[in-house]
Amino acid sequence: MAGNSQRRNRRTSNKKGAQVGSGGQRRRGLEGRGPTPPAEMRKGHAKQRAAQAKARRAQGGGGGGRTQGRHGGKSPSEMVVGRNSVMEALREGVPASTLYVQQFIDNDERVRDAVRYATERGGIHLMEAPRPELDRMTNGLNHQGVVLQIPPYEYAHPDDLPAAAYDDGEEPLIVALDGVTDPRNLGAVIRSVAAFGGHGVVIPERRAAGMTAGAWKTSAGAAARTPVARASNLTRALESYQKAGLQVVGLAADGDATLHDLEALEGPVVVVVGSEGKGLSRLVGETCDLRVRIPMPGGSESLNAGVAAGVVLYEAARLRG
Repeated sequence: MAGNSQRRNRRTSNKKGAQVGSGGQRRRGLEGRGPTPPAEMRKGHAKQRAAQAKARRAQGGGGGGRTQGRHGGKSPSEMVVGRNSVMEALREGVPASTLYVQQFIDNDERVRDAVRYATERGGIHLMEAPRPELDRMTNGLNHQGVVLQIPPYEYAHPDDLPAAAYDDGEEPLIVALDGVTDPRNLGAVIRSVAAFGGHGVVIPERRAAGMTAGAWKTSAGAAARTPVARASNLTRALESYQKAGLQVVGLAADGDATLHDLEALEGPVVVVVGSEGKGLSRLVGETCDLRVRIPMPGGSESLNAGVAAGVVLYEAARLRG
């Protein structure tokens, strides 16, 4: 019992007497930490990532360089059917490999013009085919005796877009589309990217518009000089861009910042545009470094992808001079 009493006294005695001091730590904690370091030296800042990526490229390392032997895959070939649609595709310069004309067809002006355009463009095979064969090729669509075959589109790899920009001595300006399913919107974005000095468009592999004849036509020829990359996972592609020093800016109606004088547009940047109805998906929105809204004094709730991208790309071109 005496031993137990002594142990209790020792435990009690520990709570009395002098206490261990802070050793000056509290006083030092109140002291200032000096001037704020520049953005390039702040851990995790977009400008620091860009500087690190630039240093890796200078040393011949990764982080934005071209990846040999990788590409974004190919789309399936496409058939444009009907005399008006075929004529419009040929006139707008949509890539084509073969023009099929039904045997013994009523040779009206549209058919003659289609054959003439295909001949003048060169590189397009002219083939006669019986009607049952054209029916089979088009799965019974009303082809009106004229079918134009569009070859598969070869997508770039997402890493190719910033690499090409750096090779030209320019800061990458890329547009990524999240959930945009209308090929005409894709074509409009490609046209804006080409007009304002951008370096390409990134689209997801699934649940998204691809490079169809409709996208080609809407791009008004810009698709021939503006690469489109396809990512198997858009979120991972954006994270890869961040590691390579690009800042990811998402357009959102409830964004924290406004578009006016947005510094990020002056440097390496990816502008992410969501669908008109749903906007950015949750994961993509969480991945963005910054969510930005476009001021709309007229009170419209949203812009379609093509218009929104055009507004931001114009602002980027203005800030870059």
